[in-house]
Amino acid sequence: MTDGPAPDDSIRARRWHYGPFFNWGEGVGDRSDFKFVWIGGEVGKPITRVLHAGVLSGQLDLAGNVIPFFQSYTPAARIRTFVFQGMTYTEPIGGGTYTGVSLTPVILRWDFATRSHRFQPWFQGAGGLIYTTHKFPPDVLVPHGTPGATSVWNFTPQGGIGLHCFTQPRRSIDLGVNAVHISSASLGDHNPGVNASLQVQIGYSWWK
Repeated sequence: MTDGPAPDDSIRARRWHYGPFFNWGEGVGDRSDFKFVWIGGEVGKPITRVLHAGVLSGQLDLAGNVIPFFQSYTPAARIRTFVFQGMTYTEPIGGGTYTGVSLTPVILRWDFATRSHRFQPWFQGAGGLIYTTHKFPPDVLVPHGTPGATSVWNFTPQGGIGLHCFTQPRRSIDLGVNAVHISSASLGDHNPGVNASLQVQIGYSWWK
């Protein structure tokens, strides 16, 4: 008894896969008021045969993606007041919408070998780079009115889980959830970063 097209015709045959995806996410903790929208495309290929390890049996997939549309929505610019050594200070903090592009050149994904003919779960780890047209995340404004001390370049180590849902033997809807850390690696004077954001991803893949 089967429940749909077999993943053997795609994943286990080590076929190339490619397609578009859409991400929506939110920051967590002290960045819970940050929102994200990413639109991009991904290409990849399983690079090993199925390796047998009990419930962890599966194969390694190497992929990468390009995100030509990256936006982060942050709180509006504001004045922050704080007390330091008995003195009260105020400083202007930037905010608003930040736009850029992103590249994730290395995505290492483990595709589980299952008995299902329709669903293929996976988990992954990845690392990427973001360029924004203004320094991100917003920090203390400098005289020209842009956030200072941070960087237009940020790195995105990340990890997540997901599922390929095969609608045909060589077509799949891809669902995933990623935890993404955004950090400049101290390229600026300050590195406030986004310690964690949760990104929900939906995509569509062709397997050739």
